[in-house]
Amino acid sequence: MSYVEPLMRRNFLEYASYVIMDRAIPDLRDGCKPVQRRILTTLFEMNDGRFHKVANVIGETMKLHPHGDASIGDALVVLANKEYFIERQGNFGNLITGHPPAAARYIECRLTPLALDTLFNKKLTDYQPSYDGRKEEPVYLPAKLPVILLMGTEGIAVGMSTRVLPHNFSELLNAQIDLLRKRSIALFPDFPQGGLMDPSEYEDGVGKVRVRARIESVDEKTLIVREIPAGTTTESLIASVEAAVQKNKVKVAKIDDRTAEDVEIVIHLPRGVYADEVEPQLYAYTQCEVSLSSNIILIQDERPAELTVTALLKELTEYLREQIRAELELELQELEDKLHFMTLEQIFIENRVYKKIETVKTAEGVKKAVYRGMEPYTEFFIRDMNDDDVERLLKIHIRRISLYDINRYRQQIDDISRAIADCEKKLRNLTRTTIKYLEGLIDKYGDEYPRRTEIVAFEAVSKKEVALANVKLSFDPASGFFGTAVKGDKHKLTVSEYDKVLIVLSNGTYKIVEPPEKLYVGKRVLAIEPWIEDGIVLTYVYRDDKKHAWAKQIHITGFTKDREYDLIKDRKGRVDKLWVGGGEGKAQLLFTPAPRMRKKEDWFGLENVDICGLAARGTRMSSRPVDKIKFHKKK
Repeated sequence: MSYVEPLMRRNFLEYASYVIMDRAIPDLRDGCKPVQRRILTTLFEMNDGRFHKVANVIGETMKLHPHGDASIGDALVVLANKEYFIERQGNFGNLITGHPPAAARYIECRLTPLALDTLFNKKLTDYQPSYDGRKEEPVYLPAKLPVILLMGTEGIAVGMSTRVLPHNFSELLNAQIDLLRKRSIALFPDFPQGGLMDPSEYEDGVGKVRVRARIESVDEKTLIVREIPAGTTTESLIASVEAAVQKNKVKVAKIDDRTAEDVEIVIHLPRGVYADEVEPQLYAYTQCEVSLSSNIILIQDERPAELTVTALLKELTEYLREQIRAELELELQELEDKLHFMTLEQIFIENRVYKKIETVKTAEGVKKAVYRGMEPYTEFFIRDMNDDDVERLLKIHIRRISLYDINRYRQQIDDISRAIADCEKKLRNLTRTTIKYLEGLIDKYGDEYPRRTEIVAFEAVSKKEVALANVKLSFDPASGFFGTAVKGDKHKLTVSEYDKVLIVLSNGTYKIVEPPEKLYVGKRVLAIEPWIEDGIVLTYVYRDDKKHAWAKQIHITGFTKDREYDLIKDRKGRVDKLWVGGGEGKAQLLFTPAPRMRKKEDWFGLENVDICGLAARGTRMSSRPVDKIKFHKKK
């Protein structure tokens, strides 16, 4: 045991770390899981402007990804259906209907212009060996978009999971501009399926959103679903409606699925049922409304980190700023190198320095002759000349020297000098440069990605309020049972599954229960009534253990389900009469016979009994013991 335990601990830790870092949780910088990064890298290496068979892309990606063709194919289809970075040709499945894609040998793909513009730069990419050491793959892509918030993602690792909801392209980039200008931001998801969304509980990405189908009421007997919530398909939504119909929660006559390119699910209603009643029931009991939680966990600095949307976008905006700085510094270095050699070449040719090497016999002598010939012009150098520069000068062809155009060459040098000055200006105003870059992306691609999910505020539908009254209850006095499975002719009720039922027994107790299937309540039941949210008023007449008569009225407003309450304190007493609501008529009190008793009866009006607490005795009806009480209705 002492050997196995540390072995299991070590192996499990290694396995958990591998799944978290290399499988399920995306990297913050490029928003990609390893398989997605490898697919995009492979497509970039294969890019020739034409479509590639997906089967070929999968085969090439397998040189980088160690987990087989199925995982690559599935990830590629998901990535392509996001529509941002992979252009599709053929059947890649249908997000709306849930239909699967065609086989990989029948479909084709290539990178989109957006991907080529924003995801790749070989000169600024850090590489690492692939799993078998035969190739190199990027550690991360130098992405200049907030990829993770743009596409969204889901992943389940060991002990943690991530779910990032997708957001709108233009809104994300405008939010980055606001952050660069030190303004506050508010971002909400946007789903490719469209629909309606209430983001009131989104809480900057650590809460949830409620998404509804877009339902159109054609007339009072017909509803049409035009858009479906994210995470559902037309098939699953229709199945949820059919399940609700079978459970008698929603009444529907017929469902026609006319979905083609756009969603069109027609719901026909039966006689006596109307659209304004059924629509909230669809939201309450079917997938016409779903709740989507957000839990943003990403790999940051080689460890999992939990972030909000604002914190994540700040990190990505700063990362974009540094990417643009690195690109400008690289461009500046390349321009300076080019200007440096063009300046050397100009001096070398215009001042005929090459003439000084015509009589030199050795390679070393040639090199020294070039250095001596160029030495008078060092004040014009961009940087010190080195042996590599000399080698390049010596490789200039005679044809180039003979065709040398002084004016054209000087114009080229001036153009490079202006490009260097422009690059330096951009670096000095890096924030402004970053904003202009983002504005350029919005102008170029923003119209291609409009918002699809409409942001609205809608009230939560209470299942209790829209529930159908479809639970039939009855009481059998012969057996003493009450419920849905009881065939009786007393106390028949029709309630909904969310209603409660008040049961009052003749022993002076009551309780409030959910609609039971079969519950024994005894044979002497005074009342069974559906519970009302505002409470129920009970008026009753009872006699205590000394046969004194009391009239009492209570208002029951609160209760504990299935708990038994006492209407009267004395268990030896009995309830003679009970009304739900106020009492009616008069009570004739017949006193218990006693020696020399002159008054044998008394009358009591039941309309004026005051409401009191459950613990109070109530209103005393007489000071003498009562043998019998007769109740007379008001004439």
